[in-house]
Amino acid sequence: MLASMLTKGMRRIACAVLVALLAACGSPPVGPGYYRVESGDTLNKIARENRQSVQNIVRWNGLSNPDAIEVGQVLRVAPPARTATSTASTAAATGSTPRARRSAPVAAAPDNTPTPAVVPAASISLVWPANGKVIRRFDGKDSKGIDIANAEGTPVVAAAAGKVVYAGNGLRGYGNLLIIKHNGDYLTAYAHNQALLVKEGQTVTQGQQIAQMGGTDNDRVMLHFELRYQGQSIDPARNLPPH
Repeated sequence: MLASMLTKGMRRIACAVLVALLAACGSPPVGPGYYRVESGDTLNKIARENRQSVQNIVRWNGLSNPDAIEVGQVLRVAPPARTATSTASTAAATGSTPRARRSAPVAAAPDNTPTPAVVPAASISLVWPANGKVIRRFDGKDSKGIDIANAEGTPVVAAAAGKVVYAGNGLRGYGNLLIIKHNGDYLTAYAHNQALLVKEGQTVTQGQQIAQMGGTDNDRVMLHFELRYQGQSIDPARNLPPH
């Protein structure tokens, strides 16, 4: 009984470490007026700690679902210069918003422009991590990467040169997983592998085989591939050659 409890506890710790690694690996500090989401954060908590209303933060960041923020995401928590109106200031100080805004000024319109903190400052050139059919693409909500289907044992290669920072199966839902860090900003993740061919700490070159495609912790054989910039999931297709 005790051994079982200790094993479960160790698995929870391992998962927490992996989530933190995926979210924060290579994450630089954010600038004034911005906040990077941490584990356990909610939009209510972030708004309260920054003396803003939830509605303001939703508007400034163009959030379609306030409950869908993710660890590592960078949010604007201070009003843009052109929207710092007296109404916004009052709402931020009291934590409330006016019941009606019939004649809201143009300057207070939502600012949906991506913030510089989450837009890649430099690109990364990738190769396709495996041959096969793309059965699911990135949408930023339900899919944080792309899924490539092929036969079990199909070679999986490093999409770019880097260092293996994780090799194991401690993160539930990912099966046999590899995480490669490419520089201070980018990392890639390769999930559901049948076998892992590299170890943590190992340096790999672009195109080097690192695993064999499989279906571990999944209902079919495929590779789930993710690209993250400063801890936040971005669409790998933007950095991959035409498929």
